[in-house]
Amino acid sequence: MNTPDQPMFAPKAWKLTTQQAELTALARQLGQDKFADRAYQWDQEASFPTANYKDMYAAGLMGICIPKQHGGKGADLLTYALTSAEIGRYCGATALTFNMHVSSCLWSGPLADDLDMDHDTRQLHDQRRSLHYQRILETGAIYAQPFSEGGAAAAGSQAFETIAKKVEGGWIVNGKKIFASLAGYADYYGALCTEIATKGQTPSRANTMYLAIPATAKGVSVEGPWDPVGMRGTVSRTLIFNDVFVDENAPLMPPGVYFQAAKRWPHMFMTLTPTYMGLAQGAYDFTVKYLRGEIEGTGPTKRRQFATKQMAVAQMRIMLEQTKSTWFQAMSEACPNPSKDQILRAWAAQYTTMENANEIAQLAIRTCGGQSMLKTFPLERMYRDSRCGSLMLPWTSELCQDMLGKGCLYESGESDT
Repeated sequence: MNTPDQPMFAPKAWKLTTQQAELTALARQLGQDKFADRAYQWDQEASFPTANYKDMYAAGLMGICIPKQHGGKGADLLTYALTSAEIGRYCGATALTFNMHVSSCLWSGPLADDLDMDHDTRQLHDQRRSLHYQRILETGAIYAQPFSEGGAAAAGSQAFETIAKKVEGGWIVNGKKIFASLAGYADYYGALCTEIATKGQTPSRANTMYLAIPATAKGVSVEGPWDPVGMRGTVSRTLIFNDVFVDENAPLMPPGVYFQAAKRWPHMFMTLTPTYMGLAQGAYDFTVKYLRGEIEGTGPTKRRQFATKQMAVAQMRIMLEQTKSTWFQAMSEACPNPSKDQILRAWAAQYTTMENANEIAQLAIRTCGGQSMLKTFPLERMYRDSRCGSLMLPWTSELCQDMLGKGCLYESGESDT
């Protein structure tokens, strides 16, 4: 039996709540005892981690962000993020796809509760989301969150090209989502669409709809191969919607609320980072164990006595602590209507986490040496998985730098013309 790993964020040192300590301990145990050994299979086969999802459902994690009044754990963003980071420590693909599922609950749950709705709209939203939550809690339904389309919509620069045309009793959806994680494995696809309510209406970001589309609905199909360099177990193939009808209970958010959330609750776009925070920790953990001669299959020889190794591990630890501190602070500040300083810190934390995860993995490989590049060990996979983080919309590393540069130098409404 493995010696239990220490928490990424020790409850006493980081002042975690009882719930946060319990959920992170549960995720860490699942990750170490089950997910770590299976990660090789999902990566080699580019197959979805179905067994991990069965374990998470049995452990009650699938409803982590479902409000307590609907039977879930009622976790906030920070609590979810800490829990998911422990999963990412052992299997990046499981943590990243778990993010897609949980975001459907987080955005429609505690995040939506912070936003403006009139009484009737809020009441209808509560009725609709209860149906989605029941599917998750009672049958283990998995929700995906297809986002990207290949254009500027995912970055927030234009309306989504996937169209939801209002018809009697619901909507007709047409469009395409690329890099659609969980494609072919989710039970529902929480797709962001542009609603067209009247003939000739101009598409607008303000009319974004967030609809749960059943995977079994007529007109839903999955196309194309999936053979990427990293995050292979996410199975992010192309998703096609061809005249797909969804009924009045499909919305995960009321009309216009996603647009409001994107403007007023920007930390919602940081939900991808826990995976990469976990990968950074995992790469560091492997290096320490390897140099101490504790990795099975590498022999009992210790390599920790060499000054070059000690200096490299020190560099990794410094980078890891910097990343954890920046990330934890930004996640702790998540709220509606954050200050400019909080938004800048969120972008800085996003960039730092995504870039440093791969930098730490690179240092780990260089420090451990050639044997660590073998696919029989997890470090090679962590390196490939961690490289994907900086590319992920809507806050890629390039976009974070762009937003940070402008945000630091300009106040709202300022220009040089």
